[in-house]
Amino acid sequence: MSLSPQTLPSLETTPIPGLVVVRLDRRDDDRGFFKENWQREKMLAIGLPDFGPVQNNVSFNADRGVTRGIHTEPWDKFISLATGRIFGAWVDMREGESFGTTFTLEMDTSVAVFVPRGVGNSYQVLEDSTAYTYLVNDHWRPGVTYPALALGDPTAAIDWPIPLSEAIISEKDQNAPALDPSTAMAPRKTLIVGALGQLGRALHAAHPAADRVDLVAAEEDGHSGVTALDLTDSEAVAAWPWHEYAVVLNAAAYTAVDAAETTEGRVTAWAANASGPATLARLAREHRFTLVHYSSEYVFDGTADLDPGHTEDEPLSPLGVYAQSKAAGDLAVGLAPRHYLLRTSWVIGEGKNFVRTMQSLAEKGVSPSVVEDQVGRLTFTEELVRATAHLLDSGADFGTYNLSNGGPAMSWREIAQAVFQRSGRSADDVSGTTTEAYAEGVLAQGNPFAPRPLNSALSLAKIRATGFEPEDALIALDRYLAR
Repeated sequence: MSLSPQTLPSLETTPIPGLVVVRLDRRDDDRGFFKENWQREKMLAIGLPDFGPVQNNVSFNADRGVTRGIHTEPWDKFISLATGRIFGAWVDMREGESFGTTFTLEMDTSVAVFVPRGVGNSYQVLEDSTAYTYLVNDHWRPGVTYPALALGDPTAAIDWPIPLSEAIISEKDQNAPALDPSTAMAPRKTLIVGALGQLGRALHAAHPAADRVDLVAAEEDGHSGVTALDLTDSEAVAAWPWHEYAVVLNAAAYTAVDAAETTEGRVTAWAANASGPATLARLAREHRFTLVHYSSEYVFDGTADLDPGHTEDEPLSPLGVYAQSKAAGDLAVGLAPRHYLLRTSWVIGEGKNFVRTMQSLAEKGVSPSVVEDQVGRLTFTEELVRATAHLLDSGADFGTYNLSNGGPAMSWREIAQAVFQRSGRSADDVSGTTTEAYAEGVLAQGNPFAPRPLNSALSLAKIRATGFEPEDALIALDRYLAR
């Protein structure tokens, strides 16, 4: 039998979304046949998802006519035959427009089928001594129930080649229920980590059905439903049902830049910004969810040219403890197979922030002095939410993306002046100072002060190339102040 390089298998779509037929390259001679039943690189090349199988099972069927029930398991399957022939039948049991859609196919050892989570799978044996094999990407767990469907359900209307009255069927499969939309399998969920922060609240507004966790539970102040989960608590992490999620949005972060320079702050910053993301990256590998993580321009030292600004592939060069902990988190998240790492700058959302502080000072008649040698762009949380949805919905390549609002880079003083002007004050009421002078005043009072990158401007070319156009920061500022 020749073992010369094989050609790629071919892929055929079906009426059931995500269910695809794979025609394998089987090599036959007088001794038998050889095939690559599963070859990851080739399967990905033809468009199969990288579904990460963890178990290989074989179901041997001694007699023609054995018919296995329509079972809807909460994992993906890649099925094929080692010997014999079957008549395969699949019914979409997922919530949505395709619920109840049926597809059938006669299979021999040259054919495989990828069955996505939530699609009912069954088969009828057409030859004695048929060995049915399947790869799955999750382990069976006791107590897990999932929908089943009667083999003779009139709605599915499967035309079995061997009448069910003559088939060999287990008692359990004989008593399976009829098709019922109320038992449709729901899609895997979304989880928001750090749900009580500015970004976490904005993400919840866009994903109202998402599960939410933070370091503390919340049952008051309009934020009920937030469960406490400490990512540094190994027992709590192990007990959490991570397999239920398709997407985890990690908005958790320790952002007290100056406090991170203290003994206590250093420990907290590394726990939230480095250890937490590392735990989520590990879980993303184990449970195959997409991890969306939000980082900071502080991972750079601010010495890049203002145009184009810091790029995604610039070497990390963090200055302070906060920056170093965020850089460590970035490295950890990069190990997750399915991840979007959004690096952002100068985040503004609901709650206490620079813009609201300047607005309050303007209304009180105060004339502040604001640093003018730090330059960057504001990023409103609604823009982060919009970019997140774009990356997830468009299927953009996984990886790191810079994201801020658009428009020219501005100094903190220029932003403060813009807020003052929109609050009925003169821009001249905001004077300028340097980062060095500001730091001297903070240190003179005995408070910690972390080094800042002077250039926080991020290149937005990569995310623009995906079809996303950031909104001008001043347009977003007008809308924000008008609320």
